[in-house]
Amino acid sequence: MSTVIHFQPDLSRWLVDGLDRGLAPGALVDTMIAERMQPVVARAIVGAFVDARRDGRAVPTDSITVEQELSAPAPTPRLAPGSRLRTSDGDVRVLARAESPTLALLDGVLSPDECAALITLAGPRLRPSTVVDPDSGADVVASYRSSFGMFFRPGENELVARLDRRFAALMGFPLVHGEGLQILRYEPGAGSTPHHDALAPTNAANEASLARSGQRRSTLVMYLNDVEAGGETVFPLAGWSVAPHRGRGVYFESCDALGRVDERSLHVSQPVTRGEKWVATKWMRERPFVAAS
Repeated sequence: MSTVIHFQPDLSRWLVDGLDRGLAPGALVDTMIAERMQPVVARAIVGAFVDARRDGRAVPTDSITVEQELSAPAPTPRLAPGSRLRTSDGDVRVLARAESPTLALLDGVLSPDECAALITLAGPRLRPSTVVDPDSGADVVASYRSSFGMFFRPGENELVARLDRRFAALMGFPLVHGEGLQILRYEPGAGSTPHHDALAPTNAANEASLARSGQRRSTLVMYLNDVEAGGETVFPLAGWSVAPHRGRGVYFESCDALGRVDERSLHVSQPVTRGEKWVATKWMRERPFVAAS
């Protein structure tokens, strides 16, 4: 079965630059995995570039075709059934669902006032988003990622504590399993590479995090503003594209109770083409979340 993997042109330019500078393909793959791209996808993309240069062909600019069957774990959804989901302080409407990956488009996850408050609180604390260098393990700013982000500590203030309770009830996990709420801002041209949210044990930091708290089981991405153009959350292997609208969210499950990653949870944030995009992301772990000391 053929599967088309889409990626940003910035990643193509970054790979060409790295190969031109003599970087080993394996080192490029490690960097992409550290950015939370699934290993099989990272190897396929880099392999396509190496093959193209060897054969004297043009390198891919924004997509490759992978000739392989992609299997998914048996669905074990944590999300409750029904068209309305009860939370700690109200109901959330389900607009659409999918089975592989377990995925749902949700409406009314956040109110307009809550969206505005999160943007105001997060704004002064935003920093350029980083990835983990595969050699040193240090956080570095990647040339192919141009978002800005920050994390709230779990229960950091009254608003965050209320939202943490809401998200835990919505996602079907105990409150203590939740990571701190992440806020990201994407400017025009900014997006992400295709990746899974499940952590790959490719560096000491991820290995230690997995040992403390277990794997990331599920994700809730919430949109804090209406984006003028672009910025869709795309699941290329599942055939889903979610447009950002203030107060809505997309929920998906990265792996099952045995820790098997659902490859169809691969997703990418398409570049913003006009305006800016603000998102809040909540991850739930297999075990109570323990932050690095």
